[in-house]
Amino acid sequence: MRVFAVAGNDEVARVYIAEYQKGKAIEFVESIQPPLPRQKKWVLMISTLYGCPVKCRMCDAGGDYQGKLTKEEMLAQIDYLVHKRYPSKVIPVEKFKIQFARMGEPTFNHAVLDLLTDLPTRYNAPGLIPSLSTIAPKGNSKFFDRLIDVKENYYSGGKFQFQYSLHTTDERLRDELIPVKKWSFSQMSEYGERFYKPGDRKITLNFALADGMPIEPEVLTRYFNPATYLIKITPLNPTFQANKHGLTSFINHEQPSKSDGLVEGLTACGYEVIVAIGALEENQIGSNCGQYILNYLEGQRSLIDSYTYDIQTVS
Repeated sequence: MRVFAVAGNDEVARVYIAEYQKGKAIEFVESIQPPLPRQKKWVLMISTLYGCPVKCRMCDAGGDYQGKLTKEEMLAQIDYLVHKRYPSKVIPVEKFKIQFARMGEPTFNHAVLDLLTDLPTRYNAPGLIPSLSTIAPKGNSKFFDRLIDVKENYYSGGKFQFQYSLHTTDERLRDELIPVKKWSFSQMSEYGERFYKPGDRKITLNFALADGMPIEPEVLTRYFNPATYLIKITPLNPTFQANKHGLTSFINHEQPSKSDGLVEGLTACGYEVIVAIGALEENQIGSNCGQYILNYLEGQRSLIDSYTYDIQTVS
């Protein structure tokens, strides 16, 4: 793996751009969560595919899909970041999260499961918490079935984070945002009840919330038990695709309290609700989910509040 460009800083996040072979580039990210120091929380976000075939309306990683990464190619991203910070592979971090969420829908790549079985013995990392986020595409039942076995055999007792990317409770609008065949809410609920065991972390229902995309508590409670699921609301990141499709964020750094009424309604239904706005600088660096800094690098385009950091070449 050859890292050829980087953006960001150690105080928030860094995005690394690399290639394994000419013409097939990926991105991976390391970040912290100020004011927490790296020793408290360190997050790695790796790519599982070269691009993505899904083409979500808000994600810049879709479009130029060129196949799956091997287990070794995914490990190389993690090893690169670990070696920079902890060359002994002893990682004294209370919460060491590895998210399969930079480029690609991870359930399309069965090598992700092989990687998950290797991680606990590859590093001395008591705080390791893998995090897998999915849109729940149809036709991947073998991956999802095996994921339950991997979680129970290697990450029981709350050491694994599983997340559905919903973005709205209106299934018609969700089909517009995520234009592939995927599970219905009923199917997602059925699998979630199989996946979740006492002592596990609650399954996250993630909403990168755009204006005009409703979250209806009565729909959520119909399918998703508050004892099993929590809700996370984040801004819709300022990506090229979001701009192209006229999508704007429901919440942002200037209006952090805009979701208060929504949160109150969800809390009244028994849900634990997390509103995670993060640092504006993450947008400028391009380290958030859905952003694909190669689009900027290749096209030299710009967006307000996004990709405004200099991208440095690496010799």
